[in-house]
Amino acid sequence: MAQGLVEAVVEPRNMRRALKRVRANKGSAGVDGMTVDELPAYLKEHWPAIRAQLLEGSYPPQPVRRAEIPKPEGGVRQLGIPTVLDRLIQQALLQVLEPLYDPDFSPSSYGFRPGRSAHQALRAAREHVASGRGWVVDLDLEKFFDRVNHDLLMGRLARRTGDKRVLKLIRRFLQAGVMLNGVVTERVEGTPQGGPLSPLLSNILLDELDRELQRRGHAFCRYADDCNIYVRSRRAGERVMVSLTHFLERRLKLRVNRDKSAVARTHERKFLGMRIVGVDKAHLLIAPRSLLRFKATIRRITKRNRGVSVSQLTRELNQYTMGWVNYFALAEVKSICQSLDGWIRRRLRCFIWKQWKTYQTRLRHLRQAGIGPWLAWGMVSGKHGPWKAAGCPALTRAIPNQYLAQQGYHSLLERYLALAPQ
Repeated sequence: MAQGLVEAVVEPRNMRRALKRVRANKGSAGVDGMTVDELPAYLKEHWPAIRAQLLEGSYPPQPVRRAEIPKPEGGVRQLGIPTVLDRLIQQALLQVLEPLYDPDFSPSSYGFRPGRSAHQALRAAREHVASGRGWVVDLDLEKFFDRVNHDLLMGRLARRTGDKRVLKLIRRFLQAGVMLNGVVTERVEGTPQGGPLSPLLSNILLDELDRELQRRGHAFCRYADDCNIYVRSRRAGERVMVSLTHFLERRLKLRVNRDKSAVARTHERKFLGMRIVGVDKAHLLIAPRSLLRFKATIRRITKRNRGVSVSQLTRELNQYTMGWVNYFALAEVKSICQSLDGWIRRRLRCFIWKQWKTYQTRLRHLRQAGIGPWLAWGMVSGKHGPWKAAGCPALTRAIPNQYLAQQGYHSLLERYLALAPQ
C-alpha cells in the first residue's frame, strides 16, 4: 500500500500542475465566491497554513454550491460546485491517485481516463457488434453520482491507499454539505458532479462491475456510468439484465432504472450519441436525439432578434459546429452535414434579412445583386416573413454561399470530408 501520499500531493511541482489545470478549466465560484483568478493571490498568503492542515489530516473542505443544468433528454442534472481552493486540492489528489489506480482498470472502460476517449469506446462497440453480437443490454444507473455508497467506496480506496490522511480527506470531501439558498444540508451518499476527483472515484467503484463482466466473459463498453453489454440473442440479453441488476443493487448498492434500461437491437439504442446499425458490416449513425439537440442549439445561436453582428454570430456557430463535426465524423453523416449546411445557411440569410430592417435597405441590397426591380419590390413589400424570404432564390443570389463564407461560416460538409476516413 502507498504511504506518504499527502507529501506527494503538496509537493510544489504537483501543486503548480494542479493550479495550472484549475485555472485553465475556469468554472464558477463556490460558496465563498472566490474566482479562479483570485486563487493565486490567496495561496500566496494562506498556502503555508493550508499545507500544514493537509499534512496533519485536519483540512476542512467547504460545502459545495448546488447548481442545476438541463439534461438533453429533459429534466435537470444536479451539480455540486466546490470552492476553487477545494477544486485545487482535489486536482492535486487526482494527479497522485490516478497513476495508482488507472493502470489496473479494465480495457473496456473508457470514460474520464488519460489516453482514452468516447471515440475509442464507439469503435470497440462497433467491433463487438460486427463479431455477431447484434443485441445490447443497455444499463441505466438511476442517479448514479447521487447514490454512490460512501462506505463501499472508502473500502475500495483503503485496499490500495494506505495513507489514512488521504482517506480522511476524501471522506470529508464526500461528506461536505450542499448549500442551496443559503442553507447547508448534510450528504450521506453520493459524490457530487463538478469536482475533479469525482470521475476517478466513480471509476474506482464501477471497476468492480467491470471485473464481474470480465469474469463472465462478456463483451462490453463502459463510459463512466453508461454501460452497454453486447450479446448474440434477446434471451441471453434478458438473462444478463436480470443477473447484473441483482449484482449492482446487492453488491454495489446502486439502483438500475428499469424504465430506461432495455435489451434491444443495437440500432434501437444510442450509445454516446450514436447508433450502431447492421451486424456483419456494422457502422455508426447519429442518434435522432443528438440531431435534435444540435438543431435546438443552432436555433438558439441564430435567433433572429439577437443583437449581435453577423461575424460574431458565425464565430459562435463555428465554435459549436466544428466541435460537433469533429465528434460525429466517426459516424456516416455526409448527407446529414450537407442538409444541415443548407438549413444553417438559410437561418443566416434569415438573420441578415432581419438586420436589413427597412424596405429601402432590403431593396438596395437586392438591386445591387442584380435582382430585377419587380421581383425585388415584390420581396420587400410581400407579406411573407423572414424565414420564407430566406428560402427565395433571389435572396440566395443576394446573399450567396461565398458571402457567408467571407463572413466566417465554415461548412459542416467540408469539415466532415476533411475528417472522415477515406
